[in-house]
Amino acid sequence: MPEGDTVYRTAWNLDQALHGARLTRCDVRVPAFATVDLTGQTVHEVLSRGKHLLMRVGEASIHSHLKMEGSWHLYRHGSAWRRPAFQARIVLETVEWVAVGFELGLLEVVPLNQEAALLDYLGPDLLGPDWDAAEAVRRLESRPAQPIAVALADQGNLAGLGNVYVNELGFLRGLLPSRPVAEVTDVLGLVALARRLILANRDRTERITTGNARRSMQSWVYGRAGQPCRRCGTAVEQGRLGRTELELRVTYWCPRCQT
Repeated sequence: MPEGDTVYRTAWNLDQALHGARLTRCDVRVPAFATVDLTGQTVHEVLSRGKHLLMRVGEASIHSHLKMEGSWHLYRHGSAWRRPAFQARIVLETVEWVAVGFELGLLEVVPLNQEAALLDYLGPDLLGPDWDAAEAVRRLESRPAQPIAVALADQGNLAGLGNVYVNELGFLRGLLPSRPVAEVTDVLGLVALARRLILANRDRTERITTGNARRSMQSWVYGRAGQPCRRCGTAVEQGRLGRTELELRVTYWCPRCQT
């Protein structure tokens, strides 16, 4: 599932193309909103909130979540689409651009004044202008028995982290994914590192947590089960942690470097 930095870049690209433009076509291909037509309305802003993308058009908000398969594409008129048309869930056109949302895991159109209520469960946004580290720490520490990897992935604690960042943060701070939050001695430092990592990657197309941009060298443990730890050479292990949507399915860790 795309993480907060990917959604941030998607929103930024859409905003650069659509900001201030009037829609010349609006085709929503989700049954519940198929009658919505925002043609003639102005795109005021496109922004991200954690892993959610918001497009404010007129007095409406188009709310989408990429989930596993979704993506937004921008095309010039007449250009061939890179994904098949039957996967399109929404098509928005301006004089210059065609924006297509493919296989979006969630797509809804709501009145702008109802937008905040949709996302009020989210914790502080790591890439948001109102980032609040102290509030993120408070939320994380409110459930001291929760495994730290699960707590970091819970969007209600802080918004934007997915499996890649959660696993990489565990390695960088020497924390087993299963360590309870109560046993993490510096939660504020962990949260600060999470923000530094995601800020460093928000403008990159390739996510890097090691400082090494060479392909296959960009991560410490994520996706590297059975391979040697880049620090100590011990084989990286893989496991499962949690069973709900808020919890991680797969975790990676070095059994020597993380305790």
